[in-house]
Amino acid sequence: MKRRLLSLVLCLLAAPALADTGRVHALLIGVGDYLYLDADLKGPPQDVTLMAETLIARGVDPQAIVALGAQRLPAGTTGGAATRSSILAQMDTLAAHVQPGDTVVFYFSGHGAQAPDTSGDEGGGYDEILLPADAKAWRGAIGMVENALLDDELSEWARGILARGVRLVGIIDACHSATGFRAMGGAGVARTLDAAALGLPDDAPSASGLPASADTDALEGDFVFLYSSQSDQRSFEYPYGDGSVWHGEFTLRLADVLTHAPEASWAQVLGAATEAMQQGPARQQPEGEGPLLAAKVFGTGLAEARLAVTQGGLDAGFLHGLAVGAEVALYAQAAGGAPLGSAIVTGVEARRALLSDAPAEARFAEIIAAPPPPPLRLAAPVVADDADYSLWLAALPPAAPGSADLVPVLTGGQVALTRADGVLDPEGPGSTPRIRPDPGETEAEATARVLDQAAHALRLRSTLAGGPAQARRLTAQPVLEVRADRRPGLSSGQTCGTPGALQPLAEGQALGDCDQVFLTVTNTSGKDQDITILYLAADFTISAIWPTRQLVNRLAAGETLRSGLQITPGTAPAQEEVWVIAVPAEPAAPRNDLTVLATPETTRSLGAAAGPAAQWLSSRLTDDAEAARTRGFSLKPPAFTLIRKQLPIALSPPN
Repeated sequence: MKRRLLSLVLCLLAAPALADTGRVHALLIGVGDYLYLDADLKGPPQDVTLMAETLIARGVDPQAIVALGAQRLPAGTTGGAATRSSILAQMDTLAAHVQPGDTVVFYFSGHGAQAPDTSGDEGGGYDEILLPADAKAWRGAIGMVENALLDDELSEWARGILARGVRLVGIIDACHSATGFRAMGGAGVARTLDAAALGLPDDAPSASGLPASADTDALEGDFVFLYSSQSDQRSFEYPYGDGSVWHGEFTLRLADVLTHAPEASWAQVLGAATEAMQQGPARQQPEGEGPLLAAKVFGTGLAEARLAVTQGGLDAGFLHGLAVGAEVALYAQAAGGAPLGSAIVTGVEARRALLSDAPAEARFAEIIAAPPPPPLRLAAPVVADDADYSLWLAALPPAAPGSADLVPVLTGGQVALTRADGVLDPEGPGSTPRIRPDPGETEAEATARVLDQAAHALRLRSTLAGGPAQARRLTAQPVLEVRADRRPGLSSGQTCGTPGALQPLAEGQALGDCDQVFLTVTNTSGKDQDITILYLAADFTISAIWPTRQLVNRLAAGETLRSGLQITPGTAPAQEEVWVIAVPAEPAAPRNDLTVLATPETTRSLGAAAGPAAQWLSSRLTDDAEAARTRGFSLKPPAFTLIRKQLPIALSPPN
């Protein structure tokens, strides 16, 4: 079960509240004995017992744990059959009794699969399903796999729990698709069923012929989901010891880390479990997503995720925010433990960094100090009128000799930062960004803040757009197809009304107040790509459009995602950009989330509380997309692909 397990789509919310004030409840499900399918597994009943024992060892009240399908029930826990009706009943009971501040752990060990989607919410035409003990084959009369647990049902349940202020931890040790896989030898057993085993007909109805027009509601709240493998991998179980004990590989390693790393974050737990699995017999790369990845397990505060160290260097580079001169602490494991020492980053490539004197036993690193960025070069200020600019002039740094990045123009009682050509407001009145103090800020504080944003934005633009990274192969099709659409906005002051019909956004077409812009991104490369979408505003702020809240951003070959934004009323006319960055997914490697490149404290949206005039919009659809254009060519596959979309902002909404 992967990205669509709980219908995860883009939403931009405030940072999660992490205070640990409530009770932990757990619904643990293990399906080993299938009543109707020839698909029995040995590990899940023992997995459930192990997870229950692990939670109890971490202080969870046994009476708050329901373990369905367990081989043995720890004292105080509640058992039951792992049938569909029993699972749904326990889900309903949980939803009725949890209180704001509580945490719910949903764990499933067993078979996963795919079945044709008839609801129209799956871009690929298939639902991901979990198979309870009483699951049966495809039943044409009802158009589904009988007694399966659909991702749509999990999504609805999760949304209701999260809306009440309850945290949700989802852990899935199952696989959802066998497409494109080869059978593995050895003693391992894959936890997946293919279409033939479920009796899926070739002509089963699906959503592939439905119009791609329905938007899925965003999943909001505090959650973290851990998956046992990537979408193109199987999840395995193995015998251990004398062969009488079987466990899912992911469950076994996860439980071990949860037992021995009491202060770790969910991201660190996932990293440590992954590290242990890489030493095992199967090539299986777990995945995680959600805003609670950085939160400590069942605790308060945040913890840093660690970077992998291989061959004396870091498996991360300037795409992940690293720079020459950064200092990192080195560790032997992914979570916990004392540092082995520190090292300095001596060289940086797109996804690789060199370290000085890293000991052989170092396997992970945390960034502890970043080098000072190169200074922003300002020209001598130009005074355009006779207003009093003494405080602004004192706040501006000395002019740099030679060529400059920006020219300060003092006009109308403010400081405008023009491009190097010194032209003021080239797109219309107010289009050149101004330095404006926030409430309580002095001129000096506002100047320092805006110049830091400008320095970061200009460095990022130079790094991504100036090099060969956006090149593509001469003989290959484009890596991505990107299409831009627009819904004309209706505004009255600071309020947006119902937008108009969706229509293609012509190249260079100006946008106005309340216009909604959607990007449809299709992976046409034949290989999984990790997608990041950034919004570069004219005021030098950089916002992350996709992914947000640490959601999975891996787009499988042929898959499509759709994300977008809404122009806030009163936005000054300007030339702004959306950048779509695709990084090829390496086999059995963690995903590349480049939202670290965005300005951390800045967002184009004012948050959900500000209403539709300031909300990010997103959905997953299957629209056709126009061919992407990239600059430059190379016979060598690129480190990443960059596609830029210009978004001119008009003085007023176009008709």
